[in-house]
Amino acid sequence: MNIQRLRVLLELSRLGSMREVADELAMTTSSVSQHISALATEVGSPLVEPVGRRVRLTPAGHRLAEHAVTILAAVDAARSDLDPSAEPHGVVRVAGFATAIRRSLLPVVAELATDHPGVEVRLSEYEPLEAIDFLGRDDIDLALVYDYNLTPIALRNDMTATELWSMPWGLGVRSPSKPAPFASYADRDWIVNSRNTADTDALRTLASMAGFTPRIVHRIDSLELVEDLIVSGHGIGLLPRGRATRRGVRVLPLTDPPLTLRAYAVARRGREQWAPLRVLLNSLVRG
Repeated sequence: MNIQRLRVLLELSRLGSMREVADELAMTTSSVSQHISALATEVGSPLVEPVGRRVRLTPAGHRLAEHAVTILAAVDAARSDLDPSAEPHGVVRVAGFATAIRRSLLPVVAELATDHPGVEVRLSEYEPLEAIDFLGRDDIDLALVYDYNLTPIALRNDMTATELWSMPWGLGVRSPSKPAPFASYADRDWIVNSRNTADTDALRTLASMAGFTPRIVHRIDSLELVEDLIVSGHGIGLLPRGRATRRGVRVLPLTDPPLTLRAYAVARRGREQWAPLRVLLNSLVRG
């Protein structure tokens, strides 16, 4: 249904005269008449009837004019919402892993509350594979995910990723262990993430380069619980460097090759221009 024709009908219901509508919308009276006739053809029902030298809306015309109020208000709201020059307003649904939410998102949410109070951010904690799945189904607007330099993440063609930050990772072992060739850990039990495959893929890549297949025994999501298992002698695993660990855990550097975790903000291609999502992404990148 043509929006301009609906606007003409609404003005006719308000003003009651095709000439006045023509003056209001900077059109000719003939053009107004043509718009009304074309709209009547679209809906399959007469919308006006003659009353002397004037016209009035039929019952169908009145009903359609009532609908036009809601339709045109929704169209105007959508245009305002998508206007890149307008103040952003809307709900942005974000899913991501805990570290990215703490490190990147929470400071930005506080900033947006002051700078763009019309933007509301709703958070859900999920691992990368889960968040990407939700993004693909349009259940969220932004996914905060990670990969490792040795095992890059694979995204759909309709998704675009913006790198936010990176962090070196190392090998978590019991103190006071000293650095040793990676191959020397071939007979150890290993701990990997329970909800994401990136850690497993990175470990298998490192082990393959060192000439062995890791014996994965435990699958744990919490880094704190991984550390508890390491201290208790139940295995070893990959952990971030530069992060405070519990007593009894040492994170050895990996240098040949190095292992780096990379955090990304992922959106559906083209949708990053939606004003609320754009200001959120810009704030995340600046952070």
